[in-house]
Amino acid sequence: MGELPMAISVLETQSQQQSGGQSQPISLAWLTSLFFLWGFITCLNDILIPHLKNSFDLNYSQAMLVQFCFFGAYFLVSVPAGKLVEKIGFQRGIVVGLVIAGIGCGLFYPAASVHTYSLFLAALFVLASGITILQVSANPYVAKLGDAKTASSRLTMTQAFNSLGTTIAPFFGALLILDSAAKNANDASSVQLPYLGLALSFIVLAVVFALLKLPSIEQQKSDLTSSSSIKETLKDKRLAFGVIAIFVYVGAEVSIGSFMVNFLMEQHIGNLSEKVAASYLAYYWGGAMVGRFAGALLMQKISGAKVLFAHALIAIVLISIAVVSQGSIAMWALIFVGLCNSVMFPTIFSLAVGNLGEKTATGSGLLCLAIVGGAVIPLFQGLLADSIGIQHALVLPIICYAFIAFYGRFLTKQNHA
Repeated sequence: MGELPMAISVLETQSQQQSGGQSQPISLAWLTSLFFLWGFITCLNDILIPHLKNSFDLNYSQAMLVQFCFFGAYFLVSVPAGKLVEKIGFQRGIVVGLVIAGIGCGLFYPAASVHTYSLFLAALFVLASGITILQVSANPYVAKLGDAKTASSRLTMTQAFNSLGTTIAPFFGALLILDSAAKNANDASSVQLPYLGLALSFIVLAVVFALLKLPSIEQQKSDLTSSSSIKETLKDKRLAFGVIAIFVYVGAEVSIGSFMVNFLMEQHIGNLSEKVAASYLAYYWGGAMVGRFAGALLMQKISGAKVLFAHALIAIVLISIAVVSQGSIAMWALIFVGLCNSVMFPTIFSLAVGNLGEKTATGSGLLCLAIVGGAVIPLFQGLLADSIGIQHALVLPIICYAFIAFYGRFLTKQNHA
């Protein structure tokens, strides 16, 4: 979910002047590696969920605590992370975020050794806290490293690598985690070596960023500690509805990804093994990557609000097919929802803050906090899955996309008013 702070970074840094520092291509290459890594680590949760569900004999709502702890950290840590970065600066913030994320990955080893689910959840919270600090610190540099006129192209490129990480992660998880876990369903130790490798990657990158000479930048401050400022900003209906739209979008996208492996393992759907089902998850996230570029071309000719409305409607149709059908039809219908997700976040974000003016920073911060939908909605879908089954529980994402369709229609009417 590198998309959200990245959109904020465009708003905050496009007008700033370039200052000296490390060679721009070298610095940008290292920054791009961060986008890849946090896309990779976020998508790996979709592999952890079925694995930990089997290892600890969890029901669906208990398994969804993985996403609750991970995305809950974004909500709880975002504002403190901003305060921290204000004090120590963006570059040191990157280093701190990388170190904390490395510690979080390292905690998977003792959690697996003592076979305690609560320790896994604590490790995920620490890991996500580090990534939150990392994103708050790293994103502005992407727009800073070069001409402001080409900032969008650099952001698109780094986002592509974020999506590449989400596409590769399922193959990695299936090979190194689920393949090993298949030999002993009650053994959680298969996560130890992969996450130790990730911990080492974070620490190495922390050393690299401590040594890099990056330009100094200033941050446009948002006021998320003042209730009056928040209320005033939310008077703009485009933003208020946009906050809800981001909440339900992130929730629906994460929910579908979280349940995908178990859905494809259902006997009347795909009847796949855990390892094979995990590999199909790459098509879901890969669709989002491919659709992002196609959507960018499409929105050069069609308004973003209309594209958002159309993609939400298609998502509703596809999920409805997945709910009422069986076999490969249901399987591929749900996978193709990834294509619909591709344009939703950047479109919702840009349209929500488009008319805020001096309140843009506060509005952006509210949209950033709305990512907590990734914690809340999967948990509710887990409760539904436990009571009515995993297939019928997909009605919750349908409701989420219905609101996004409403938001697209609302914006279309406003544009013609």
